[in-house]
Amino acid sequence: MKVSLKDLTKKFPNRNKKIHSDVVAVDKFNIEIPSGKLVGLLGPSGCGKSTALNLICGLEKPTEGKIFFDEDDVTDLPPEKRGVGMVFQNYALYPHLTVKQNITFPLENRKGKDKLTKEEMDKMALEAAKLVQIEELMDRKPSEMSGGQQQRVAIARALVKTPRVLLLDEPLSNLDARLRLQTREEIRRIQRETGITTIFVTHDQEEAMSISDEIIVMKSGVINQVGRPQDVYDHPVNLFVAKFLGTPPINVFDGYVRNENIYIGSSGDGTDVEPIGQAKNVPDQKVHVGIRPEGFILDEKGPFKSMLQGVEIMGRDTSVVSTHHASQNPTIRAIISAENKVDTSSATVRFRIKPDKLFIFNKETEEVINLNK
Repeated sequence: MKVSLKDLTKKFPNRNKKIHSDVVAVDKFNIEIPSGKLVGLLGPSGCGKSTALNLICGLEKPTEGKIFFDEDDVTDLPPEKRGVGMVFQNYALYPHLTVKQNITFPLENRKGKDKLTKEEMDKMALEAAKLVQIEELMDRKPSEMSGGQQQRVAIARALVKTPRVLLLDEPLSNLDARLRLQTREEIRRIQRETGITTIFVTHDQEEAMSISDEIIVMKSGVINQVGRPQDVYDHPVNLFVAKFLGTPPINVFDGYVRNENIYIGSSGDGTDVEPIGQAKNVPDQKVHVGIRPEGFILDEKGPFKSMLQGVEIMGRDTSVVSTHHASQNPTIRAIISAENKVDTSSATVRFRIKPDKLFIFNKETEEVINLNK
């Protein structure tokens, strides 16, 4: 089931009576979500991603724009007629019902030719429970289950209706780190087995990148970038996307371009430091310089020098923590192989920079400047 959003906009009245303009939660969304794909809707808290999900499922009515499932205009349809399955952050299970009763609850409201017998509902509930691997828990109440098990019940309840579209609103945020990892793998497996078009809302970029076919990165109600997770990570369109994706985050510096060379610092005359990279056909200007943590190569003769603060051994990798006067981050983190030995007695550390992990952004617009012209 393809989902198309055309100029989708949602405005709310501003609670601040001194400000007369509306709050724009979703601003002219134009996106096509391919059939059978798992798409991550990603952005910081308050960016409008949950509002967008509520518009798709019908819990909110758009101020402007249209919503299509394939060629069907569902903009004005009530939620129960859209054929969507919704999984909420807080699970929203009925505490007095068993697992089986929670799963079959959506089926009990069917009427007329769609009405099901108890045997049919029990069979469908068991199939959904097997899909999320909780079939042995059918007689338990939610209070007798772990958070991960409750989340599986919520997913089974959404799937039992055989929805056209599955919507997940931050479904893993209440789980601990290990259980989050396990459950997100399960969501990916279930989505592949069912082939249901799935939209997954999260503020956790690692979560979205690990299981999504595509990600949609939002900021202040606006889509900033859409693409395959690795493509968006490798080719951010602006500084916001570059900073939002990546753990540890990208290192950002004040810098400048002079004579098609990239420098970190503020003098602008190209005489005080060595260039850390090239910017062919880019005019001289001040820029934001971004370097991914994995973009540093330890080299005692490298052009980038910073003040060493410490070294953290993380098994196969080493995190070199340092500072630089031009850094916009409090500290710089360079992730290098643990095979490299850092001289911790030295006050400074030097690196070469991998060209494909180096980015520059316009100082005013913060849009990326292409280094491969």
